[in-house]
Amino acid sequence: MGEFGKLEGMLSAVPERRPAPVESWHPPYCGDIGLKIRHDGTWLYQGSPILRPALVKLFAGVLRKDVDGRTYLVTPTEMVDVEVEDAPFLAVEMEARGTGRRQQLVFRTNVDDVVACGHEHPLRFAEQRPGGGLKPYVLVRGRLEALFTRALLHDLVALAVEEPHDHRRVCGVWSGGAFFPIGTAEMPSAP
Repeated sequence: MGEFGKLEGMLSAVPERRPAPVESWHPPYCGDIGLKIRHDGTWLYQGSPILRPALVKLFAGVLRKDVDGRTYLVTPTEMVDVEVEDAPFLAVEMEARGTGRRQQLVFRTNVDDVVACGHEHPLRFAEQRPGGGLKPYVLVRGRLEALFTRALLHDLVALAVEEPHDHRRVCGVWSGGAFFPIGTAEMPSAP
């Protein structure tokens, strides 16, 4: 985890660097041109990695995930499929300010989106298959999420606390005034 000021500064600059308004664009569907985002965040075009970070960031800024679960690259004039193995983004950096209910977590993605976790940008934990375990995600925008890197998962788990919930104690993390339970695991009540 870095110093909070670095990501906080990036977050305050976000209004100047907004993603394209892809939710309001309804261009014709133009098919599949061979774009794919692997589970490790690597972008591919017709099987070859896209090695220019600026191009990946440009494409990431015009991604949209629709209600049907499909992800598209959208411009005002066309819409093409993007195959996504897991999540389109990776959460690669986290900063925490405060503790307990006043804690605020800020995340940076591999394409430099910065989000303050809370009600508008919630965390969710999905069961990993095969083998079990949990995979955390943070909502970045629209229906697009960032999967946590393994290192970041360890940082997040270190911030977990137990909270009472329906006569039991549940493990989770606080951010932006919201409590995010980690899975469905219950912690035994203290004697």
